Amino acid sequence: MKKKQIVLTGGGTAGHVMVNLAIIPILKQAGWSIDYIGSKQGIERELIEQQDDVIYHPISTGKLRRYLSIENIKDPFKVLGGIFQTLSILRKCKPQVIFSKGGFVSVPVLIAARLKGIPAVIHESDITPGLANKIAVPFAKKVLTTFPETLKHLPEEKASWIGAVVRPELFAGDRKRGLRLANLTEQKPVIMVMGGSAGAQRINQAVRDQLDEITKTHQIIHICGKGNLDPTVNKFGYQQFEYVNQELPDLLAATDLVISRAGANAIFEFLALKKPMLLIPLSRQASRGDQILNAEAFEKQGYAHVLFEEDLTEEQFLHQVTDLIESTEKIKENMSNYERQDATERVIEEIFELAK
Repeated sequence: MKKKQIVLTGGGTAGHVMVNLAIIPILKQAGWSIDYIGSKQGIERELIEQQDDVIYHPISTGKLRRYLSIENIKDPFKVLGGIFQTLSILRKCKPQVIFSKGGFVSVPVLIAARLKGIPAVIHESDITPGLANKIAVPFAKKVLTTFPETLKHLPEEKASWIGAVVRPELFAGDRKRGLRLANLTEQKPVIMVMGGSAGAQRINQAVRDQLDEITKTHQIIHICGKGNLDPTVNKFGYQQFEYVNQELPDLLAATDLVISRAGANAIFEFLALKKPMLLIPLSRQASRGDQILNAEAFEKQGYAHVLFEEDLTEEQFLHQVTDLIESTEKIKENMSNYERQDATERVIEEIFELAK
């Protein structure tokens, strides 16, 4: 029997890789050969090259900007180069199907797949499709969504709502091991602060400015992004990490509350783990506003409180953290009514169907 081949793609942020990381073990177990096409220096390269038996192929790619820049003139040529590089990769590995998690690196991959007649499926995590996926949708056979609201932005004949894909290893964390990793105790509850894979300077600063107040009642695990550690901050009950990967399940098991950006993959993971959240979405000035929509949807359902970045002051941050602490039981009650729809199997089913 001929071995099945698949190419995965997606990158730019950790959120554009996490679903791929969730399905890689299942594909391996089913006997698939896996190749991954990503950017030369994106976070996806670091995460995927840690995976056994997955071949990583870096390609040239442009960044899809919404603002004027001289780089916008160069980027179409980079994308064109990425298409030719992908065509060469596809000729060698001969996949039956492509799975894309989005991000700018996926655009040349999806175009090349269409040119080669290889069916592709896209997963869109946010309420509204990102620019890369908007460009890529015409070149795909199927588009799977996390939010049901996303369907109205996509071609009806291609789109299906499947729910959130959550990495199964997150449920295997050990609280005591997580506390040891962070050098924390059992005596106080723990707040995890995450600014996304690249970190968030304003959130980092707000947390550090209010350390004395917050650590009176809580301990803090602060995942602050690469290059954002502050060696001058040395306080018992506060532990900084640039970025975590394999340690995350244990650290989450040790966590009682979360302060985070509002990327869809991350917040659905927190919801699945029943972690009450204070969400600080990227502003419209720094993004297309997708995180704001994600955060508002979670706030409406009672899973999270929201603090907009434009309102992020020391005083407002502390007020919102205090409000989150006081609302913990109510939010947990709301979360208990959430029925997790594990979409991982649906993704696998769609991949298998397209590969026939």
